[in-house]
Amino acid sequence: MAKFSEVKIEDLNINPFDIGKQWALVTAGDNDNFNTMTVSWGGMGVFWNKNVATIYIRPQRYTKQFIDQQATFTLSFYEEQYKESLALCGRVSGKDVDKVKEAKLTPCFEQEAPYFEEAKIVLVCKSLYHIDMKDGFFYAAEYEQKNYPNKDYHTMYIAEIEKVLVKE
Repeated sequence: MAKFSEVKIEDLNINPFDIGKQWALVTAGDNDNFNTMTVSWGGMGVFWNKNVATIYIRPQRYTKQFIDQQATFTLSFYEEQYKESLALCGRVSGKDVDKVKEAKLTPCFEQEAPYFEEAKIVLVCKSLYHIDMKDGFFYAAEYEQKNYPNKDYHTMYIAEIEKVLVKE
């Protein structure tokens, strides 16, 4: 089993703009029932004087119900060799397939927040706020037309980064 060490967030050397290139998994639930999905939209910064991560999830995603039910979730980042596994986690639903098994990922748990042994960095996050995106608030209509032809707007989640784990 891989060993992770907690590091100070200030010591984390990560480019927040890489999330769209390298992808990550958001995982929520508990030891008995959890789900994961690929995220490629998000960010990191400071909000309410806290170090936060933001993620965006469409309403039809199965993982959304786990994030809505749990106070804590994880964001985990991976080496290039796991890109195929992460693509699978974004392509299939955990309602229909045991995608953790199919993706050959090994679950671990931190404060009831699941993550995977294959990750190189894990952010343990506590939900602070969420808001549903909606029609009528886009400054550039082409973004709404391109990204939401079915009007299935994302929910934006803002979460405090409570702990950073790095694989040893």
